[in-house]
Amino acid sequence: MGDALQLPIIDLSSPDRLSTANSLRQACVDQGFFYLVNHGVDEELVKEVFEQSTKFFSLPIEGKMKLGKTNHRGYTELYAEKLDTSSLSTKGDSKESFYIGPLADNLNQWPLEEDLPSWRSTMETYHKKLLSVVTKLLSLIALSLKQEEDFFEKVGALNEPLAFIRLLHYPGMLELFDLDSSYEETYGASAHSDYGTVTLLVTDGVPGLQICREKSVKPQVWEDVPSLSGAFIVNIGDMMERWTNCLFRSTLHRVLQPRQDRYSVAFLTNPSKDCIVECLESCCSESCPPRFPPIKSSEYLEERIRLANDF
Repeated sequence: MGDALQLPIIDLSSPDRLSTANSLRQACVDQGFFYLVNHGVDEELVKEVFEQSTKFFSLPIEGKMKLGKTNHRGYTELYAEKLDTSSLSTKGDSKESFYIGPLADNLNQWPLEEDLPSWRSTMETYHKKLLSVVTKLLSLIALSLKQEEDFFEKVGALNEPLAFIRLLHYPGMLELFDLDSSYEETYGASAHSDYGTVTLLVTDGVPGLQICREKSVKPQVWEDVPSLSGAFIVNIGDMMERWTNCLFRSTLHRVLQPRQDRYSVAFLTNPSKDCIVECLESCCSESCPPRFPPIKSSEYLEERIRLANDF
């Protein structure tokens, strides 16, 4: 493991929004990661999501494959994805996952109620709750970027945001030996940055998450990110980095292969599909011109997903 890193703590309920926005800005400039507390998500709901996630991943592989991923929704089996597209390894990451996308588009796949009672209702409740948290967080991020608090609403990012729950299970080393006779050590999630605006992560406390703050420096320095009870671990994504002209960091991160089973739940948010992501005026100047051309959210997202699944 690397050196442990204590991330900044951002209080979403603080009445001093300007001071909180300034602290948030510093966190996004320095680390691109922070803890979010007092977010309003009930601990009992989070606990129920983990219980339902564990029940699904405990099903026989035949049952899980009936809900195999289509339209970026559903189950992906062990080694099906490789997040580090630069890696020469021919094997994918040693994790399995389940994607739940926007609730309004009717593309999601759901386990049968008789197989997993309350599974769908729990995930739908969590999706709605997390989307509300992200909306509040984005207003604070807008303020930190010297924009009106409703900036992301005005540019259409929140019209029909492409928000995904990603349930994750990283089998422990002993389980991998049992599952795979040709086992070779891989990362639980290889080094990557997230594609969208912000990601909210909660884990079961089993260590493994690491970040690399200076991705262009060799050799890379990796630091452990411990979980914090009651807090989300939040990180900035690539589209937010584009919006801010690299002022905010979309930080490289990975998950080490855990010794015991590890579960986490990520809430990955992307702007509405037709939203144009382009450099903010407050983030560029004559001496610091825009580094990226404007791009439609859906086009950027589709290309990144294709690369992660085409290896």
